[in-house]
Amino acid sequence: MKNKEILVVIIEDDPSLNEMLLLFFEDQDLQVRSFFNCQTGFDFICQNPPTFVLLDQQLPDGLGIDLVKKILQVSHHTDIVMMTAKHDLELAISAIKYGAVDFLHKPIQTTELEQLLAQLLKKNQPHRLSKEIATQPNALVGRSRAMLMVSKQIGLCAASNANVLISGETGTGKEVVARLIHQYSGKSGDFIAINCAAVVDSLIESELFGHEKGAFTDAIKQKLGKFELAQEGTLFLDEVAELNLSMQAKLLRVIQEKEFERVGGIKTLKTNARLISASHRNLAESVTGGLFREDLRYRLDVINIHLPPLRERLDDIPLLVFSLIERNAQKLNIEKAAVEEKTMLALQNYAWSGNVRELENKLIQALIKARGRSLQVDDFDLPLSSKKIKSSEMALMSLQVMEAKHIQAILSYCGGHKGQSCEILQISRPALDRKIQKYQLNVTKIK
Repeated sequence: MKNKEILVVIIEDDPSLNEMLLLFFEDQDLQVRSFFNCQTGFDFICQNPPTFVLLDQQLPDGLGIDLVKKILQVSHHTDIVMMTAKHDLELAISAIKYGAVDFLHKPIQTTELEQLLAQLLKKNQPHRLSKEIATQPNALVGRSRAMLMVSKQIGLCAASNANVLISGETGTGKEVVARLIHQYSGKSGDFIAINCAAVVDSLIESELFGHEKGAFTDAIKQKLGKFELAQEGTLFLDEVAELNLSMQAKLLRVIQEKEFERVGGIKTLKTNARLISASHRNLAESVTGGLFREDLRYRLDVINIHLPPLRERLDDIPLLVFSLIERNAQKLNIEKAAVEEKTMLALQNYAWSGNVRELENKLIQALIKARGRSLQVDDFDLPLSSKKIKSSEMALMSLQVMEAKHIQAILSYCGGHKGQSCEILQISRPALDRKIQKYQLNVTKIK
């Protein structure tokens, strides 16, 4: 396909951004048309199905997300890229679920457009997602590249009924991701979870499939198993690698046949539960070691989501800290506390072997100890070595660079809201403005 055969439609009400996008695609020798509202853009698309659409979320006559489905109804093969200045997890996942192939955040850089265009032309469509910081336990927090990719995968999983395997170290949030997939999939049934490592081998079959009264010594009444409880919903098998080989064979049969019997029962029961599994172990290695069935692994690992350890996304720590303070201060009825800059740096230089779970534990302890005052490094029970800046990175970074990076992270977290940023940073508005000008920081306005 020659470039001139490609039609790009831009629907963006910001005149400067609209013109920038128009010029960019024209420079790529593409056909391009731009519009400033939903209706005129959609009317054109109905008559001229485009190859790509770049669609703003907030438009004068409606929302871009509502236009996605309408566009795909009249132009099935169009690739739609959403654009917004607001970080919103629900919007990002919904956009992918409704059929958008990518998600860009403003301000948009030329290098991003070049990469996006190359990916679209190759039909390799990685979704660039982000999300709003939330305080509920089932919320993802982080804007690192790795976590944005996780959000993309959640959107893709929510749109299908395929089995999902979530891998990652203990404490990275595997159940959080499983719950989000269930939440956005719109399933009518419940989310049922079981930790396979927490149930002894003699009881795991009963826990999964249920049992009839009298099936064994302690079976004083009938019990429904997790598969039965999860009908039309989602069954989450945490630490699935801990199942013994005998139980793995029985689980494989249920996945293949979509049916099972209660322990001690003769009636065959059907299951329509969506299966999401998780493990901190590498299942491929477990297969090689003879500890896990290869055929079961392939059945479970249809879609794989890998959660990175916290030490590989240290830039997300400020966002996590603010979210965890908000959540736990309310839950424990204790005062919220600001975080000293040197304290945040110390937290970003700790290895966090227990990942987010360890961070939350130590943060709760610090909040209780601080009793409302600003959190100091000594409020955290960290090894002394963790309080030192890494010689490979931070020790070679000037204090001004550290300050600039920290302020930029807060501005990004607050979506460009200077008042909220000042409250977190504990500085005045004029002081913040001076630092923004001094460090040439990016202030992204929420549209």
